[in-house]
Amino acid sequence: MNDTSDLNERAKALQELLTSQQTLLLSTASVTGIPDLSYAPFVRDGSGCFYIFISKLAAHTDNLFTNPQASVMFVRPESVSNNLFAREQAIFDCSVKDINRDDDCYATQLMALQNQFGEIVGVLRSLSDFHLFALSPESGRYVAGFGQAFTINVKDGSLSALRKSHKNST
Repeated sequence: MNDTSDLNERAKALQELLTSQQTLLLSTASVTGIPDLSYAPFVRDGSGCFYIFISKLAAHTDNLFTNPQASVMFVRPESVSNNLFAREQAIFDCSVKDINRDDDCYATQLMALQNQFGEIVGVLRSLSDFHLFALSPESGRYVAGFGQAFTINVKDGSLSALRKSHKNST
């Protein structure tokens, strides 16, 4: 397999990983700079932006208002991973925007969330403490296994080798 077809196959595997997940792991920074890790159900639009609907009562919501940057992670479940030291994973560093309730995007993405997760979204939508955030990837990394790390082009989903595998080095 040549490098181009290998990268194309890896890009397909990355897309499969992303579409196989319904929640993302969310890393935010508190006002004290201490990392905060959580998770949230999400939907993704055609441009690759992730949307989460989270409560103001959760620590990560205040973190996002204070510091509108986050990292999100998708990782292959342990039960289907060959090696727990090299689980398949994708990490995106994102800029974050709180979507106003009167923005057209708000209604569109809430409907997408409701279509994905059911009537619970309609119930949560009626609560004033829930906010819709858009997480726009600015950079990304994909690890397919040992020596298989790639930079993700967040505009088109293509991959480039982060570093050469030990198999290819001389």
